[in-house]
Order: sequence, then structure tokens, then C-alpha cells
Amino acid sequence: MKIPQPVWVFMLSLSAIPITYTVNNIPASEDPIAILGIGVAVLVVLFFLVCFAARSNPPQDPLFYMFTVFSFTCVIDLIISLEQDGFISGFMDFYIKEGEPYLRTPYGRMICYWDGTVHYALYLMMVTRISKRQGYRSAGLYWLGSILLSMFVFLAGNIVGKYGSDIRPAFLLNIPFLFLPVWAGMKVSEKPRTLTPRTAAEVAVEQQKLPHQRPLDLLLLIFLLSAIAYTLFRGFVALDCPLESCFNYIYQYEPYLKDPVAYPKVQMLVYLFYALPLLCLFVYGLLKPGCSWMLDWTLVFAGAVAQSQFTHIGGSLHPWTPYTYRVPEETMWPFLLMNLLYAVGPQILALRCLMHPEFFLSPAALREADQDKKHK
Repeated sequence: MKIPQPVWVFMLSLSAIPITYTVNNIPASEDPIAILGIGVAVLVVLFFLVCFAARSNPPQDPLFYMFTVFSFTCVIDLIISLEQDGFISGFMDFYIKEGEPYLRTPYGRMICYWDGTVHYALYLMMVTRISKRQGYRSAGLYWLGSILLSMFVFLAGNIVGKYGSDIRPAFLLNIPFLFLPVWAGMKVSEKPRTLTPRTAAEVAVEQQKLPHQRPLDLLLLIFLLSAIAYTLFRGFVALDCPLESCFNYIYQYEPYLKDPVAYPKVQMLVYLFYALPLLCLFVYGLLKPGCSWMLDWTLVFAGAVAQSQFTHIGGSLHPWTPYTYRVPEETMWPFLLMNLLYAVGPQILALRCLMHPEFFLSPAALREADQDKKHK
């Protein structure tokens, strides 16, 4: 009986459980160099196993192999987070001690939770769609934003934070997870969009509407302007701005930004220098018809913000975060409200662009498409 590709991919990813348990009991796993070698060996062997398993019906998309290997590492990350929070034991102790000790931080645990759940689900979904020769462009762009921002903040925080003097060889195992997604993103962006057909006349009617005639877009504009101000303010806070308002905010609402692990500070700076320009561009895209780039970049941004806000909120509230850096109980609800709104807004914007893209389509391209249909 032939096993469907998504099924054996899922089974192969679960092999991380016995593998990590076995390696945890090998004496050589106490040596940092050996841990790097074991990690590389496992990934290489896994890649060849995937190639062997897919030989009878090789996928047309090379990303199938990358997503399959990455799904295996997702299970490892979930094991790490569950073990560090005390739900299981005896699997990845060796790796935390001699491989990547910064994964025991609240931020490290939250990033592993996200990778072991959301990224894992996305990989399995994309592998399934590849095996059925279906499109996955939207899911791929969402994943791209999520993994790129998570890896950038994670790697930068490891270097400039308190663990910068304790970098072990296993740190190098993270490098492929920064560069391979860039290649994957280029491949995903080349795939065609799957949009419901619209005529040029329908698009023209939608693009003639002013913002007040598009209630959802008006609310999104209000959100984006608020998010711009909030991003700018938190960037100043992360840069130790001497204004009294910044001083009060960091001690009363987000003392986590002062945590010496540096992940939250790096994240706020990424927001300031990268998210802020995108937010401004999205305002322009909601006002100017025909900005087709909104259909892609809102998805990338939504994935990035969802991941970063999850880890930031989780790290701020985690019981292993030192008490002085945790959110005070009296400001818990304002903190949650502001950060959840900051996370949810981009998701609504991406869905709006995905479900009703008429305002962002190019009328000229649609007219050419309509003419081609008439000639055929």
C-alpha cells in the first residue's frame, strides 16, 4: 500500500521524538563540537531520507524537501519548549546545556512554541498542497514574514544580549533557517496568485470609492496611523529616550524592554526601522488605487507581526522572566489590549486584501486580460 506523501512527512517529523531521546543519552552529546556535528549529520541524513521516500513520485516543487526537513525541526523546537516549561523531560537537556543555552530564556521558549505549532502547521499544509499540485502562495508569504523576523531578532539578540559571550558552535545550525527562507520566498513570489476573476469594470467602480465609502478601509487607516505612532514611540523607548513619557512607559507598562537578553529591544528596533516604513506604505496603498504590491506585502507583514507579538507578549508574561522585567499586574490589561490590537490589525488588513482585492488590482492589466478573453 502506497503511503500518501503528507502522511509520511508527518510520520518522519515525529521521528524527532525518539531521535532526541536517544541522543540525549549519548555521552558525546556533552561536547559542544559534537553537538554541532550531530545536528548537521541528522539534517543531512534526513534530507536524503526525504529524497529516497519521494523517489517514486518526486514533487515538482523543490520547496517540498525544505518544508519536510523544517517540519522535523519544528517538532524538536516543540520538545525544547515543553521540556523547558516542565511538561516533559529527558529529551533535549544536552542541547540546552551545551548547544544553545539561550533557548531556556522566556523568549527562546516562546519562539520554539511558535515554530512547533504555527510553522509546523504551515509546513504540513504546504507539503499537502504541493503533493496535490495546488497553490500555496498566500500561506508561503505568511510563513516567510514569520520565519524571517523570528530568525533575525533571535540571532541578533543572541549576539548583542547577555548570551553574546556564551555562543556555542551549535549556533551555526540556525544560519540555514535565515538564508533558505530567502530563497524560498523568491520561489513562492514567482507563483501565480489565485484570485477570483474580476472584470475591469468591477475594479474601476471599486477604485472610484473614497475612503469614507469603504468603512473597513477607513478603520484600517485609523489603525495604521495609530500603529505608526505606537511603533515610533516604542522605538524611542527602546533607544532609552530621556522623555518622561518614555521613562514612565518602560517602567509601568513594558519593563521587559529593559531585559538584558536584548530580544525585546532588538524587536522594537526592527519595528522602528522596518515595520514603520511598511505601515506608512500601507496607508498609501489604502488611499491610492492599483497598488498590487499590497496583496503580497500585507501577508508578509501579517506573518511577521503575528510571530513577533506572540513571542513579545509571551516573554513579557512568562513566569521565568525576572519579576522586575515582567508586566506589572496593575497595567496588565492596557498592555494586553495595546499589543493584541497591534497583532490583530495586520491580520485583518491582510485578509481584507486577500478576500477583496479589487481596489489594489491594476485596471490596465485587467483590461488587457478582458481583451485577450474576447479574442479567444
